[in-house]
Amino acid sequence: MATQVIMPQMGESIAEGTITKWLKKVGDAVKRDEPIFEISTDKVDAEIPSPVAGTLLEIKVQEGATVAINTVVGVIGEASEKGAIAPAVTAAPKVPEPAPVAAPAAAPAPPPAPVRAPEPPAAARPVAPLEATFGTVESIEERIRRRSSPLVRKIAQEHAIEVREVEGTGIHNRVTKNDILSYLENRKVAGGQAAAAAAALEAPASMIGRAGPAQAPALAPRPMISVTDRDEVVAMTRIRKITAENMILSKRTSAHVTTVFQVDYTNIAKIRAKHKDAFLEKNGVKLTYLPFIFRAAIQALREFPQVNASIDGENIVYHRDIHLGMAVALDRGLIVPVIKNADEKSILGLARASQDLAERARSKRLRPDEIQGGTFTVTNPGVFGSLFGTPIIPQPQVAILGVGTIEKRPVVVADEQGQDALGIRTVGYLALSFDHRLIDGADADKFMASLKTTLESGEFDLG
Repeated sequence: MATQVIMPQMGESIAEGTITKWLKKVGDAVKRDEPIFEISTDKVDAEIPSPVAGTLLEIKVQEGATVAINTVVGVIGEASEKGAIAPAVTAAPKVPEPAPVAAPAAAPAPPPAPVRAPEPPAAARPVAPLEATFGTVESIEERIRRRSSPLVRKIAQEHAIEVREVEGTGIHNRVTKNDILSYLENRKVAGGQAAAAAAALEAPASMIGRAGPAQAPALAPRPMISVTDRDEVVAMTRIRKITAENMILSKRTSAHVTTVFQVDYTNIAKIRAKHKDAFLEKNGVKLTYLPFIFRAAIQALREFPQVNASIDGENIVYHRDIHLGMAVALDRGLIVPVIKNADEKSILGLARASQDLAERARSKRLRPDEIQGGTFTVTNPGVFGSLFGTPIIPQPQVAILGVGTIEKRPVVVADEQGQDALGIRTVGYLALSFDHRLIDGADADKFMASLKTTLESGEFDLG
C-alpha cells in the first residue's frame, strides 16, 4: 500500500507550515529518512524526511503553498501502486465547519407586512439540531476566528486588545503574528491622526492663524519606490518576513540603549595558542573565543540577575536558569538557536553545544524547541570584521551582547617600571544592548565591567 506524507507539526504552538522546496520529483526513488521536502514555519525551517522507502508517486501541495499540519502533501509507494494509498500515520484533526447558507432567491416586492404577534421568549423557541450541537454559525465563526498561537495571545494581552477584533488571514481565519502586528500598526496610525486632529481643533487662535480654520497635519507618506525594467523585484522569504516582524516588535517594545567596552583578550589568546590543537584532537571541536565569552557572560548573569530576566506587563520575571541564545547567520537569514541550561556547561560543553547547534541550523535540522526559551543572547558580527554594532534585543529578553572582531592592535600598557608604553595586544569590543525599562545604565556598565574582568583574567578551566 502507498503511504501518505503529511505536513508535520513542528511544535505545540505551530498550526501550519509552508513548503519551500521539494527535494524530490514525482517518480524519484526515496529512502526511508531521506529528506524529501523543506518547510518553513513561524519557528524554524527544516528538511522533512521520508517516512518510508519507495517512489514519490504524487505531490499534492506545491512549493510556496501554506497548509495546516497533518495535511497530506504527497504520496510514496511502489510505482505500480499509484491507485492504492494507505492512510497517513496521523490523521488531520477536524474543525467543525459551519453549514453553508444558501443565498436567498430573488423575490417580487413583498406586500405590506401584517401586524405580527409578539415573539415567544428565547427560552421557548426551539433550537435547531445544528445549533444545539455546534452553536450558531456566528458562534462557530467566532470560535474559529479566536484560534491563535500563544505568541499572538501574549501580544494581544500586552496591548489590551481582543484577538477576535483582528482579521485573521491564516488557515480557518487563524490570527497570525503578522495579522496582529499589522492591526497594532494600523491602530497606532489611526490614533496618531485622531490625536493630531484633536490637538489642532483645541489650539488657540493665535496658533491657528488668520487664513482659516485649523487643519490636522498630515502624516508623511512613505516614499514611492520607482521600479524600472532593470530592477529585480523578489518576494521576501518566510524567514526574512519573520525576522522583520520580530525586529519591528522589539524596537516598539523595548527602550533600547547600548554600551560598549573594549576587552583585552591577550591571556585567552595565549590559552588558545597553547591548547587549541590538542583540544581539537581530543574533543573533535575547535577552541574559539566564543566559549570563553559565553562562560564569562554566564558568570556576570549570575551576578546581575536583572540582565537574565523578562518583563511581563508590570511584573519582572527573573529566570533562574540561563538559556543562552547564539545568533547564527545563514544564507537565507538569521536564526538564534538556544543552548539550554548553559550555566551547567563547561568551556568544553559550551564549545560542543555551540558547534552542534550552528551545524544543524545551517543544515535545517533544528527542532522548534531549540530556538525557543532563550533568556540572554550573544551575537557575533565580529566574524565578518565588524568592530561593534548595536544589536536589537530578541523578545522577551531584556539584553543582547554583540561581539566585535578580535585582533591585534597597538595599545598603551604599563612596562616593568610601571611607565606607559606602547604594546601589541589582542583586543576587541563588546556591545551590550539593554532594555532601559528594567536595566539602568549603571547596572549595565557594572555587568560589562564584570564580564571584562573575567575575560581579561584568563582564568578558565578547559574541562
